[in-house]
Amino acid sequence: MKNILITGGAGFIGSHVVRKFVNEYPHYKIFNLDALTYAGNLQNLKDLESRPNYKFLKGDITNEIFINQLFKSYQFEGVIHLAAESHVDKSIIDPIGFAKTNILGTIILLNAFKTIWNNNWGGKRFYHVSTDEVYGSLGTKGLFRETTPYDPNSPYSASKASSDHFVRAYGETYGMPYVISNCSNNYGAYQFPEKLIPLFINNIINNKSLPVYGDGNYIRDWLFVEDHATAIDLVFNKGLNHETYNIGGFNEWKNIDLIKLLCRLMDDKLENEIGTSEKLITFIKDRPGHDFRYALDASKINKDLGWSPSISFEEGLSVTIDWYLNNKEWLENVTSGEYKNYYKLNYNQLS
Repeated sequence: MKNILITGGAGFIGSHVVRKFVNEYPHYKIFNLDALTYAGNLQNLKDLESRPNYKFLKGDITNEIFINQLFKSYQFEGVIHLAAESHVDKSIIDPIGFAKTNILGTIILLNAFKTIWNNNWGGKRFYHVSTDEVYGSLGTKGLFRETTPYDPNSPYSASKASSDHFVRAYGETYGMPYVISNCSNNYGAYQFPEKLIPLFINNIINNKSLPVYGDGNYIRDWLFVEDHATAIDLVFNKGLNHETYNIGGFNEWKNIDLIKLLCRLMDDKLENEIGTSEKLITFIKDRPGHDFRYALDASKINKDLGWSPSISFEEGLSVTIDWYLNNKEWLENVTSGEYKNYYKLNYNQLS
């Protein structure tokens, strides 16, 4: 049985990836390493707890002694690295924390992987899951390609760009087999409500303001998280070494248009009068370094690995809303305690 380490597996994207690998690869032993910070939640994976090819490990990727011992004990042949601090707003408040987790944590993992295999790279792979934000901001036209130069504008995107560079450096310097993917904005079940879609679903349920930065005309490409997990599976198992793959949803939306669609769907599902949720929209001061537009050219992964999105954005958004409405206990559990402090700190412009 092949031992595969998935970092950040109790988080939003990570839990979907863990579930997919546990269910589809019984010959893989999946080790889920997560520090269980505010966005990590083992409730996301309750259905896997008794599976023979699944094991949870609690720990911090910045703890070098712990990580080295872990790699020595389990001899991981593959690593899928998703553990990261991932919210731009939070990175503006705590850039050092982002640098420690996203840069130092990645280096510690790379070094542990290098040490245990000592150039015996046959059948080994380190996969770093990254973001489209490393490319910077686009104007009204054009797409980010795998060859687009990096131009990060926030502490978050700078930390992810740096970790991408370290992965490539370990590949070039030590011959480590690696792949990298850069994805667009994910949405779907189990997403912690610091991100736009679950934040607004939760706020509408609770009749709270919907905070919209600036004029709301920022443009993002949206990717259904289950489609992303499928793409990660393909890249890990079939992608070429030392290659980068963009994973995008072919779904560009202005924030304000997305929010109005979300409001209409919520009104319908909650049996509210149409327009009720839109009244909650509140425009707030823009955040520093706010990139205007992200959009990925995902033609490479489509052509080389046969991946494409399985669901339209409208369908995916409806499915996502249904999940949150049917899992209010999960939502209530994750929005208590530390989340309330986070919300107050980031959206204190709202009464």
